[in-house]
Amino acid sequence: MFKQINWLFLIIVVVLVTAGFLTVSIVDASIVDELKDRISDRNTKIQELEKEIAEYQEDLEEVGEEKQTLTNEVKTLDISRQKIGTDIKLTQNKIDSTNYQIQELSLGIDDKEKNIDKNTEVIAETIRTMNEIESDSLIEIVLSNNDISGFLNQIETLQQFQSKMRDDVKRLTGLKAELVDTKTQTERKKKELADFKGDLADQKYVLDINRKDKNTLLSITKNKESNYQKLLNEKVEARKAFERELLDLESQLKIEIDETKIAKKEKGVLAWPLDKITVTQHFGNTKFAQSGGYNGSGHNGMDFRASIGTKVKTALTGVVTAVGNTDAVPGCYSYGKFVLIKHNNGLTTLYAHLSFTSVKKGDTVITGDTIGYSGNTGYSTGPHLHFGVYASQGVRIVRYGDYKSKTNCADANIPVAPLNAYLNPIDYL
Repeated sequence: MFKQINWLFLIIVVVLVTAGFLTVSIVDASIVDELKDRISDRNTKIQELEKEIAEYQEDLEEVGEEKQTLTNEVKTLDISRQKIGTDIKLTQNKIDSTNYQIQELSLGIDDKEKNIDKNTEVIAETIRTMNEIESDSLIEIVLSNNDISGFLNQIETLQQFQSKMRDDVKRLTGLKAELVDTKTQTERKKKELADFKGDLADQKYVLDINRKDKNTLLSITKNKESNYQKLLNEKVEARKAFERELLDLESQLKIEIDETKIAKKEKGVLAWPLDKITVTQHFGNTKFAQSGGYNGSGHNGMDFRASIGTKVKTALTGVVTAVGNTDAVPGCYSYGKFVLIKHNNGLTTLYAHLSFTSVKKGDTVITGDTIGYSGNTGYSTGPHLHFGVYASQGVRIVRYGDYKSKTNCADANIPVAPLNAYLNPIDYL
């Protein structure tokens, strides 16, 4: 009698398994649907904000093509402020969307864990039943049936059960793999969330800097075009003076560079430091350099168009060897706010004229990490990113006054290198 009950139980389990009993969702579908709707709403808003940001960027590029006047400078700051404000809204929506995605993934984890527990219990119980049945000898099974057809039916049922058991174990293994994948996705989303929150704090800081820059500009120029042009000319002359001093200093530096310790010149060795690339000045003796820019010594890096508040990203994994701000030294017009990163392939990269730096000396950064935001600091006469590449063997951070006593930048810490340590960025991008 007992074995007949076991056989009945076995048949019921096979039917239930076939019907998908072991993979029933535990989570209320309405909760998941609500989260999906919220995610969809945020993603729609994100697309709208990205479109708005692109329009602000077009406006900034148009103003950038016009003559440098006080009116246009103020206009640039105003549009930049609007763009940064929209960047903040975009980041907040990304935070909301990511939060909802994490909630959805967490529900999925809970659902899968409960299903795994349920599957494990059912499979364990049915294995115990199967062991009891299989403990019968072939003769006992035959004798327990009134005819041969009953015996064959039991054998067929057992074979079906064994096949289903294999499928269920496979399904259980799949559920466990899905659980691991969902947990990995959740951790990735949590990392994204932390990054977005960091971006939000940085963008709010950049917005504050933008407001202060406008107030400072209007205060210094007294809202007069003549004063603005005078200020602009002073900045240009200060830049030329610094370039002369730097060229004189670096021409005297003698450091032998072992080229075998430098990465081969190949495309893709370095990633572009901005998401959108527009080159405004190339490396070396460009037309602008030959016309007197950089005192005819050639441009020591590449310049990219980048409106104030644009994310600047590291071109390769490395360690931050210096973070500086030459504007902190009154009268020093140099790189402004800059970041210097040393890489393991013999290259060191420079990111200059930033409005804000989001890393510190000693930080390890990964390719594509945000290290700061573009700006108009230093001797820059318009928002852009200066990107330089050095042979690591040659570049040093020095207190400028230790080499040049008569200079406005005496107390500034600045990257310097012998001329043979400067490399053309385009050879590696």
